[in-house]
Amino acid sequence: MPPPPTPPPPGAARQPAGGRLVDVSPSPFHLCAEVARRLGAAGVVEVRETEAWPTEQGRYFLVRGGSVVAWSTESAAGPQSAFRIVGGHTDSPNLRVKQRPDRSSAGWETVALEPYGGPLLNSWLDRELGLSGRVTVRRGGRAEHLLVRIDEPVLTVAQLAIHLSEDRKGVALDPQRHLDGIYGVGEKADLLADVADRLDVETDALLGWEIMTHDLVPSQIFGRKADLLAAPRLDNQTTCWAGTTALLDVVDQPTEGVVPLLVLFDHEEVGSTSDRGADSDLLVTVVERIVLAAGGTRDDYHRAVSGSVVASGDMSHATHPNYADRHEPSHRILPNGGPVLKVHPNLRYATDASGAGAFALACEQAGVPLQRYEHRADLPCGSTVGPLTAARTGMTTVDVGAPQLAMHAARELMGAADPAMYTDALAAFLAPEY
Repeated sequence: MPPPPTPPPPGAARQPAGGRLVDVSPSPFHLCAEVARRLGAAGVVEVRETEAWPTEQGRYFLVRGGSVVAWSTESAAGPQSAFRIVGGHTDSPNLRVKQRPDRSSAGWETVALEPYGGPLLNSWLDRELGLSGRVTVRRGGRAEHLLVRIDEPVLTVAQLAIHLSEDRKGVALDPQRHLDGIYGVGEKADLLADVADRLDVETDALLGWEIMTHDLVPSQIFGRKADLLAAPRLDNQTTCWAGTTALLDVVDQPTEGVVPLLVLFDHEEVGSTSDRGADSDLLVTVVERIVLAAGGTRDDYHRAVSGSVVASGDMSHATHPNYADRHEPSHRILPNGGPVLKVHPNLRYATDASGAGAFALACEQAGVPLQRYEHRADLPCGSTVGPLTAARTGMTTVDVGAPQLAMHAARELMGAADPAMYTDALAAFLAPEY
């Protein structure tokens, strides 16, 4: 296992691997914009789904809302070439702004919020929050999408003082009644007018909005030996960073006739059933168009699918030092211990023996250790895009990840050495040597 990173000199900024991507990506839309920027800077060409597909071999990507797909056909041996796919998701649990957000109560200006996905609600309390997302505005009689990002402390969700709780231990949070964000003091505010003002548009030009809160504290490497990484949205922007980095690492390498592809879906945290989630046609459409643009037939498409393998990347539970009894006793997952292979016999994870073998060989090729995770049989297990991807495509799929604590909290924790090992394993998976 690689040694932990060398601590920087006193007073020096500690920029974690992937930290800038997390820090500039408070929403799935900003994440896609940043991934697109990095791909474009590396010579990957953007294509649009409404236009004819490129027939020349090359490096391409597309963005569909809060999802992004990127691939290279430069080493393809023909239209029937198998794909090596790294999948992940762009969204993270948070608090999102309701469509009619403005409220006032007891002299406070408040903003109506509601949970997205399954956030650890207590972690969002008493924390200064910014706002980000996407709005649709009217421009010249047409609809145009704009990103909004307010990296200023404009909201906080205050919890009830312990003296006012019934048992002096705190309160159970009701997502309808207890999560409104405090925006100021006085009469009811106009959040959408404030957003429009920042975008330099008229309020009545706002046609639609997907606005969410985000933690404002930058990602940080810390700990006695600078071997810990704290950041918002590690689940699952760690995979987004690692997958993007891995794809860019391998596109200049021969891949033995394999087409490396990265797909980052939106809406995993709420079930993936959307126009751009893992339960949509996004991946199958892209794969089919790649095959057909290369001169292939429907039979070539099915041949390519049959030989393809997907590594569905999402974060994994590290064994918690304060709650070790909540983990399967013989499957301890260590921080800075390498990527994690996730297995569930009832298919909350898609891993089977074939997929496990492919990822185990990738870790061997990359020279990184492999950890194996199973959930306690008496606890409900979460899931990810792996089972949906396997069912939608018919491709062999393996669920993998990197270990972390505090999953779904406003701020999460992992080992500082794990992102690099995770990236190396994904790069080897995309470009197998066997």
